[in-house]
Amino acid sequence: MYSHASESFIKQAREIPEPELQKFYSKLLKLLQGKDFGHETLDSLQRLYLILSVNKYTKLLPPELQKKLLSLLSSPVEQLQVLSSAVLRETLPLSGQELSYNQENISQLNSHAAALLLSQAESKADLSSLCTLLLRGLEGRPSEGPSPSLMLTLPIINTILTHSPDCLTEDQVTLLSKKLVDWLRYASIVQGGGASSGGFFTGPRSRQPVPIAELDGTVSGDFFTVLCVGQGFTEDQWMNVYSFSMLRHWLLTYHSVSSGNLMSDADDRSEVDGSVVSMVSATSSSSRLLPPKERLREKAFQYCQRLIEQSDRKAHKRTDTELQKACLVEAVCILDCVCVEDASLVYRTFPCIKALFGRLSSDLSFARVLIPIAQFYLNHGEMAAVDCDGVWMLVFGRYPGELFNDPFLAHEFLRFLRLNLDSVQLRVPQYIRSFPNLLKFLAWDSPAVVDDFVDLLPSLVTPGTAVELLHSLLDLPCLTATLVLQLRSVSLPIAEPSGRGVRLQDAFRNPSLRGLFLFLLRGEAGSGDTIDRLSTLHELLAEAADWPRVVHCAQVVPVLLHIYFHRVVEMADEKLLAHLILVMLERSSLLLKIPTYIREIHRVFSCHLLRLCKRRPSLVVDQSHELLEFAGATANVYSKEEIFTHVVWVLGEYLSVSCDSRCSVSLITSCFEALEAVLFEITSSAPSPGNICPAPKVITTLMSALAKLASRSHDLIPRVSLFLSKLRTAARSGSVAWCADEEDLVSVVTRGEELWSLLKAPGVAQSVLTPPAHINAPQWHRDTNVASPLQLRALTSLTHSQ
Repeated sequence: MYSHASESFIKQAREIPEPELQKFYSKLLKLLQGKDFGHETLDSLQRLYLILSVNKYTKLLPPELQKKLLSLLSSPVEQLQVLSSAVLRETLPLSGQELSYNQENISQLNSHAAALLLSQAESKADLSSLCTLLLRGLEGRPSEGPSPSLMLTLPIINTILTHSPDCLTEDQVTLLSKKLVDWLRYASIVQGGGASSGGFFTGPRSRQPVPIAELDGTVSGDFFTVLCVGQGFTEDQWMNVYSFSMLRHWLLTYHSVSSGNLMSDADDRSEVDGSVVSMVSATSSSSRLLPPKERLREKAFQYCQRLIEQSDRKAHKRTDTELQKACLVEAVCILDCVCVEDASLVYRTFPCIKALFGRLSSDLSFARVLIPIAQFYLNHGEMAAVDCDGVWMLVFGRYPGELFNDPFLAHEFLRFLRLNLDSVQLRVPQYIRSFPNLLKFLAWDSPAVVDDFVDLLPSLVTPGTAVELLHSLLDLPCLTATLVLQLRSVSLPIAEPSGRGVRLQDAFRNPSLRGLFLFLLRGEAGSGDTIDRLSTLHELLAEAADWPRVVHCAQVVPVLLHIYFHRVVEMADEKLLAHLILVMLERSSLLLKIPTYIREIHRVFSCHLLRLCKRRPSLVVDQSHELLEFAGATANVYSKEEIFTHVVWVLGEYLSVSCDSRCSVSLITSCFEALEAVLFEITSSAPSPGNICPAPKVITTLMSALAKLASRSHDLIPRVSLFLSKLRTAARSGSVAWCADEEDLVSVVTRGEELWSLLKAPGVAQSVLTPPAHINAPQWHRDTNVASPLQLRALTSLTHSQ
């Protein structure tokens, strides 16, 4: 939300009268016609941008002012470039003053003018003409110092390709591929900017070319790359850097550009001044006979091989070390791209990737590099027939277990899984077993990664993991607290009193309780569905119930449980579903003591208990003992009202011969007696201290369930009728202890009278309370064997004839 002052400024900008706005335009135009632009000019431009940006409709600027703003795009002051570009973008489309460049003035193009130029493009033709103009500017020879217009060419083209990859013609693709080869492989190997060799007689004439250096300070013996350093850089060296930055995008979008059989470029000698033959990765001259696409692929391969070799050098600066990591990520991704396009390169690439993995696998600081390496193994490991288990054990084992608190790694790793989910499920057996480790990302930073797990969770639900995964999801807030304790135990000395949380930290270090926490921190599934001392664990972690991370985690668990149950219903057999019902009944009382969390979990359990039983009504008979035990406990009326109500409804609805032929009279009677005892107990006395009156929904559900059961066993009807009559008499005599609200009492009594009236006619009661399936879901309008379709057709013909 904006501050009060900001809201006031925005309101003034929106409500400025038109005469005042015209005066402001005139004042600004006078300021811009001066020679020097001071703070008043900058403030006025900022105010103009605010006025234009907060209004719903585009405003037209006076032509002279618009023309003056266009001229500011070439101002030497970058702040004026930024403000004029921002203002003009708010007035698009420009009225008669469109920004335009031709071959003569393209050298004046800067980044802000380029942004406006792209913004005003209205069609693919506009983008194509801009690309043509930019590519013509690439014909010059390399010079000392970077040319701004040339250095902007590749970023602009890269942006255009992002939005419209088919705006380049085949000839333009060929041209740019050749230029990329030149810049990547044949850039100058001497430092730019006239670097001096030093000495007493140093001067313009005594300056000698100084070779570029590696990050460790040694003189470079191979071609220039982005990891080479120097006091200055030539234009082609800058273009080398830009070419590498867009190379992967170019390779990925190459097939989207107008395709065709490119002619072999046998006569191409794309070689610029200052080029050298690589001492490390020199190839035969036959590579020059390749078509442009294949040649670019070969040079990209050589460039990335060189970067991987350079990354093994010890950099002097920390920033250079980070640059090495970033270049490694990009290099491996590019190698993966070229191997996807040309499978023959897989065998040349794998030794290098395998050696790189061996070098980096023991260093956790290179974790972000391992994700592209894992992608490479996933895409090409099977073809190269290499053992990938070491990669998967590291990626799914150590990294989530030790680096769960790295947000960048979490994002990249989960994105890798989402993009390759089908392949990972097929080729990585460790994926399913490692879900306890993967859940650590979710437990640590739930709001940031919950979207990823919405996509991933269904793939983790299998017949073998369903039960353990359900327990793990329910204990996810406990895992969050345990991860916090784990990090604190490393960062805080054992004897240091840290105020709040000391007792919990001591419990985490206590050997007798260590097993509880280690189970939550396990890296693989299969060691057991849950632990016996869950209640002990919840008591220990009760102190962590209000920790922010724990609270955030508890908020996402219900969402994931809905996804889990939707997947389970699709793939589980009846035996597994029966087991899950037992887990829901058991875990309804074994949850971390967060009141809102417990209520939400009970609501989820209730919803999906109904879905499971509706899908498989025989589950009610299979689990009748456990369901009756749960429904027969009066304490559940007060502590688990939501799920208790639904269990009672399920028993009354599906404990019927029509749902399962195994349902006997004795089973119906035992269920009736259990529910009758609970209903009598809660309506015969006031609730115990600490409990509130039961909700009317609980009482009416119990009465309905008893009536349904009695309609199936007529011997029970007198008992229900007697209870309902007593209930009506008690309500008429005055207030009752079990219902504090008069309106609630009226609704309960009304429901009782309806059921009592129905039970007076047992045959009718059974039809109403337990209607057949064809009554619940009628399709008479589609059934040609009944009279309704004939009547409808007759009525239709009569109305149409009129």
